[in-house]
Amino acid sequence: MQLRPSAVALATVLALGLTALPLSGTALARSAPPSSCTARVSPPATAEGPDSEALCAALAGLPDQDATAALIRVGGKGTWHGVAGVRDIRTGAPALENARFRAGSVTKVVTAAIVLQLVAEGRISLDGTVQHYLPGLLTERFKPITVRQLLNYTSGLQSGPSLGDTVEDGYPHRFETLTPRQVVRGAVAKGPGSDPGTQQDYDNIHYTVLGLLIEKVTGDSYAHQAAVRVFRPLGMRDSSFPNGPDPLIHGPHNRGYDWLDGALVDVTDWNMSDRFAAGDMISTTADLERLLVALFRGRVVSEPQLEEMFTLPAGVPDATYAAGLERIELNGRVIWGKTGSRPGCAAVIAATRDLSRTLVYAVNATDAKGDGLPIAQRFGFPAFNR
Repeated sequence: MQLRPSAVALATVLALGLTALPLSGTALARSAPPSSCTARVSPPATAEGPDSEALCAALAGLPDQDATAALIRVGGKGTWHGVAGVRDIRTGAPALENARFRAGSVTKVVTAAIVLQLVAEGRISLDGTVQHYLPGLLTERFKPITVRQLLNYTSGLQSGPSLGDTVEDGYPHRFETLTPRQVVRGAVAKGPGSDPGTQQDYDNIHYTVLGLLIEKVTGDSYAHQAAVRVFRPLGMRDSSFPNGPDPLIHGPHNRGYDWLDGALVDVTDWNMSDRFAAGDMISTTADLERLLVALFRGRVVSEPQLEEMFTLPAGVPDATYAAGLERIELNGRVIWGKTGSRPGCAAVIAATRDLSRTLVYAVNATDAKGDGLPIAQRFGFPAFNR
């Protein structure tokens, strides 16, 4: 069980024998460097620009019990950038605005874009099946599963194995390797969870299979395809994938932490190879903003394939996901985006379809794999106040 400490007594020693960080909530607050909030609203003095006051308030007081650092970029009709917190709670050095971080499931947007590019090139059909493109991957227990059903999470595949369902469970195994093929084999062994196209179940397994599909069709690694098709054309110079099981984030980054057994533990270094095309990307807020804007403008995926990213599956009850993107309604407007989380970091990209408002954030949340709604309400929702 994960225990969240009080504000006055936080430091204990992990049962694993690791030294916990000797900090309390009040100590975190005392060591907080000043936050930086810069806004450029055009035209000024209108209700259309970002709510700078609310956004700055979200950053006030970092680091605290819920997050040690936050990076926020708001664009559209006026821009706003904010950074607060610390790079490393041991040194108290201020957080880096250009920090690289694990973007988690935001990776799925890149994967969906690559698949749709291959569709546009005639190398993949959305109505083509996994059984056709990846013969032998599924057993005879599975009905035909289409590429479109993988993209919108209606394939009926069940989740594959992991090295821990929670950060607490996974932490002792953080340097172990679980390959995508092992994940898929474990999922297939469970058999189908539902008939394809009948219900939407968000899970990494759909995009793990899509990553294998990309490699099979292109004869290339998924990571290289992401680089040549998305990162390089958009100038996303700080975006990459780890080299296999490499657990490090190379280049400038803010450390990530999680409360484990009542102690604040550094969880930055972690082998994420099992996440593959579903959640292994490392990026920056500036790079993800480039991706978001270019994608919505049709510079990454062209029509008619782009429309797949804004189309919910027909006839599927309570569906909220299209190909790579999720549809939400907030303050009376429709927003499309994607969340992502890995131990120590929660990330989001989101925008209105017309790009009148865009949001990218990376928050070094201390419960990043828990319920992400409080973090989104604090750091994301203010971007759409008006």
